[in-house]
Amino acid sequence: MGLVSLILALLVEQWRPLPSTRIARPLGAWADFVEEHFNAGEYRHGVIGWCLVVLPLAAAGWALYAAAYAVHPLLALGVNVAALYSSLGFREGAHRFAAIQDALKAQQIDRARAVLSQWRGEPYADLAPGDVARLAIETALTASHRHVFGVMLWFLVLPGPSGALAYRAAAFLAVHWNEKRRDLGAFGRFAADAFAGMDWLPVRVTALAFAVVGDFEDAVYCWRTQAARWLDPLLGIVLASGAGAMGVRLGMPIPQEGVVEDRPEIGLGDDADAAFLDSTLGLIWRALVLWLAMLAVIGIARMVT
Repeated sequence: MGLVSLILALLVEQWRPLPSTRIARPLGAWADFVEEHFNAGEYRHGVIGWCLVVLPLAAAGWALYAAAYAVHPLLALGVNVAALYSSLGFREGAHRFAAIQDALKAQQIDRARAVLSQWRGEPYADLAPGDVARLAIETALTASHRHVFGVMLWFLVLPGPSGALAYRAAAFLAVHWNEKRRDLGAFGRFAADAFAGMDWLPVRVTALAFAVVGDFEDAVYCWRTQAARWLDPLLGIVLASGAGAMGVRLGMPIPQEGVVEDRPEIGLGDDADAAFLDSTLGLIWRALVLWLAMLAVIGIARMVT
């Protein structure tokens, strides 16, 4: 049922992508309510707040799935698909990535900067085309992990859709309570720590998938030697492996609002440009096909044993 649920959810999401705001707004409103009433500036209050947001959502997903399965397995399948549809964000990210890709190929740099700024939530008025390409590739690799592969892994780990829902909620809180414009300090630190714990295995599975479907030797080399340099070392594993698998250089300093943001270099090979955007999409799709193929093999093995 897991493989069928994933395939159906991906097909529905491709057909009619769910805008991220449909989920982010109510979840953000609840997170803000919890923060307002439980944030007394201490780490333990962040633990309580995180539990009040993530655990009820995961428990509700499991309970709804169990109740639906008691009625009929097809109804439970529908619950899985609905939960995955609300947790995935593959198509929305792909749409923005394609818009940047088309703009760069048409040499419409201002349009490419505008789409990238909207996607990342940061102003990028001074970027050169190569800088736009680098950031677009980094954002696409990050989004594919956090909105697809990480969700898929946790969906398979916990019963029903509870794992997918918990992972997406944890990822949301890690950003929402620790973003630059509203850093909540000790209260938000647990959300970051909890998501880092939940993401420890998924980032390595995603990185391994990128390595298998790309240049394995370079991907593993970049993973082992460069990932720890990134500001977020866990995310650095995904980016370094993806960059090595494609043979492209990512990271490096970028100008932002008149200030140069210093970032380490990751990857090997050529500088990023519009051509590497095609390579990025190919890498992500091959990794997704690999995931689904492995699940199919596991499912068949279970059926015959």
